[in-house]
Amino acid sequence: MFNRKNKSTIDSLIGATTSINGDVHFKGGLRIDGHVTGNVIAESGSPSILVISEQAIIDGEVHAGHIVVNGVINGPVVSTELIELQSKARISGDVQYKALEMMNGALVSGKLGHDQATEPVLKLAASN
Repeated sequence: MFNRKNKSTIDSLIGATTSINGDVHFKGGLRIDGHVTGNVIAESGSPSILVISEQAIIDGEVHAGHIVVNGVINGPVVSTELIELQSKARISGDVQYKALEMMNGALVSGKLGHDQATEPVLKLAASN
């Protein structure tokens, strides 16, 4: 209606039968259904969404704005916006985030750390 571009558009897909050995750098949206041995890094300074499906396995670091996890990540994760851990998410590594949603059944073997440099996720109204 107001010509807003949908920030959650998936531009690229790594299919379930695909294995990648090496780093993956992307801009915009990426969905991973396969296996990546290497780091998955979104271009900084622009909106990004990374979807890691139930079949996906990532052995390496993950850096993106909005991250949706329902698969396996073996390595540290940094989300500059929102990370959604769905019920089959399995992360072995530290998770740094601005905002976090975690469903029942999701597992994190590592430290959860809120990005202290950002504004609080919840703002309370100040009384005058």
